[in-house]
Amino acid sequence: MWNRIKRLFRAIFGGIIDKAEDPELVLNQVIRDMRDKVPQMNENVARVMSTEKLLEKEVALLEREIQANDAKVKAAIKQGRDDIAKTYIAQMQEKRTALERSREQLEQARKASQQAIRFRDNYMLQMKKKSAEAMQLINASRQAKLQEQLAQTMASFQIGDEASTFDEMREKINRRAATAEAKMELATSGIDTQIQEIEREAFNIEVDETLMAYKRQMGLVNEQSLSTGSLGSETATSEKTLGPSERSKVLE
Repeated sequence: MWNRIKRLFRAIFGGIIDKAEDPELVLNQVIRDMRDKVPQMNENVARVMSTEKLLEKEVALLEREIQANDAKVKAAIKQGRDDIAKTYIAQMQEKRTALERSREQLEQARKASQQAIRFRDNYMLQMKKKSAEAMQLINASRQAKLQEQLAQTMASFQIGDEASTFDEMREKINRRAATAEAKMELATSGIDTQIQEIEREAFNIEVDETLMAYKRQMGLVNEQSLSTGSLGSETATSEKTLGPSERSKVLE
């Protein structure tokens, strides 16, 4: 019974976690965790290398002290002080023993430093590879998310929510345009519009007559051309006003 309950809870919460788990967020967190380890690794490498540097200084110091004791032994022997020479020899032997031990420790420290640096470099290389792979996966996740949104949008068009809205708006606009055209037709075919056209034509005739009057005053138009022009204009005007049958009678 308890196992069934545990299985049920795991199924429920596992499904919730799986739905709430965003691959992009998880991968970004993994990259941050890997980068956060780099300072600690550099600190460890620096600590190992500092031990190596201390041992190098200790070896150099012991080598100088041994050389100094060797010179002191020789000086004591020259002065006939064998007792002092023995003391320096004993110190020199102790320092040689310490020097051998320090050299062994230095060799181990150098190996440890090389291993630490190599491990750090390998980690950095792996981190760069994993980061590049994670960025590719993140881009793939974003592309998949965009495709999902596009698919949902296309599905909504197929379902008909937005499509019906577009059809409704198209019908409303077409109806409004037809109404506007009808109103324009009525406005241009009314008696007021015809009166306005007649008044505009009369105004143009008045302007033409005024222009001819100015030309007569300036002597630019003689009476013969004026009469011919007026006759032609009257004929043209009569042709405009008369029908085809009446026009033929006038010409006869």
